[in-house]
Amino acid sequence: MARTTTRIEQVMAHVRAGIASRTQVPGTRLPSVRAQARSLAVSVSTVVEAYERLAAEGVITPRPGAGFYVAGPVAPLALTQLGPRLDREVDPLWVSRQSLETDPSVLKPGCGWLPASWMYEEGLRRALRAQARAPSCELVDYATPTGDPALRQLLSRRMAAIGIEAAPGQLMLTESGTHAIDLICRFLLKPGDTVLVDDPCYFNFHALLKAHQVQVVGVPYTPQGPDVALFAQALQAHSPRLYITNSGTHNPTGATLSPLVAHRLLKLIDQSGLVTVEDDIYADFESQPAPRLAAFDGLARVIHIGSFSKTVSASIRCGYIAARPDWIDGLIDLKLATTFGGGRLAADIILKTLTDSGYRKHMDALRLRLARARDETATRLQKLGVKPWLKPEAGMFLWCRLPQGTDAAAVARSCLAQGVVMAPGNAFSQSLSAGDFMRFNVSQCADDKVFGVLARALAVRNVSA
Repeated sequence: MARTTTRIEQVMAHVRAGIASRTQVPGTRLPSVRAQARSLAVSVSTVVEAYERLAAEGVITPRPGAGFYVAGPVAPLALTQLGPRLDREVDPLWVSRQSLETDPSVLKPGCGWLPASWMYEEGLRRALRAQARAPSCELVDYATPTGDPALRQLLSRRMAAIGIEAAPGQLMLTESGTHAIDLICRFLLKPGDTVLVDDPCYFNFHALLKAHQVQVVGVPYTPQGPDVALFAQALQAHSPRLYITNSGTHNPTGATLSPLVAHRLLKLIDQSGLVTVEDDIYADFESQPAPRLAAFDGLARVIHIGSFSKTVSASIRCGYIAARPDWIDGLIDLKLATTFGGGRLAADIILKTLTDSGYRKHMDALRLRLARARDETATRLQKLGVKPWLKPEAGMFLWCRLPQGTDAAAVARSCLAQGVVMAPGNAFSQSLSAGDFMRFNVSQCADDKVFGVLARALAVRNVSA
């Protein structure tokens, strides 16, 4: 039987959590014993004893007549200590670890990438063979700070096709899409700033923003885009510095931004001075391009980013940032300070793959394959009482509501025990309001075991409910 935690230990744990999250750094004065007692609803004597024990451990230092202060060096950054404690089943870092670390035999309908057999392997192998014959400098030298000029030129043309005017000089290559967002956060944010995200949104946005120690506010996402009225309220209430969203096909919902919502959002962005980061990682999955905020804004206050991990290779890491010239100049310096010149091989391989004669045909076939998989997966899920929130026009995701009263985290835990990794809704929700939702990757749902395991997990949950 587990031992009950005493109130003294609870106070000590509260102080340690503040230190671990760097809310209280060395030299910070702790609340007085009376103030701490009021805030934690315990007695003054309880706090006195907790402080004395922490002082005996060397965690805090008493200063006669001045109170207690945090001691020692800055604690190593512990992301799981930042923000509310979450069940591991809905912690973004846990979901990522389960998807990346489990045995290859484990099924992963909760992961965010295509099966290897769905990728453009033939073209990628041709690119690798061609790169092996490249001059020595292309194999061993650093890249320029902005990255391969030919790939930036290609990206400029590709962006122009969806209405975004960005000269090659407004583009900088990065090591990945996540690296692009990390650089932008370093460039624009300081700890304590507020960032808006969609609710739900890609779960690694939450984890990355935790690392930057900013305040995150979620805005409910609708089938047409973020709720504009609530977006305006968030601007008024929180004065955010940044808004991070998906353009094109939204992750996890599969929704697309409507022109009307895009127009209204840009008016709010212009009025508030908000900077928007538009992640366009799913661009090549679209048959018809959805509106891009960067196209309407002209890259004045919208930063456009992307990468190729979903369509070319997640192993060959390469992303990009498109922004106004003065911001690119600052981002180049920041990139040099954190990664120096960056890799050259990845950009060269990506360029060769994208310009390979078979890439366009491969993507045409992939879009059809995904459309069939979305229909088939939706049909099989509906037979289990799992209902898609909407029918996406493109992409690999279905955002689905489980039968009424079902706890998605509990279902995910049950499925994992049977060798199936799921993605429960609250991993994507800043407000933790998606407890009965799950995201399904239709490309990873071909095995009948996925639906058998899910059916058993849902049956157990319904019986227990």
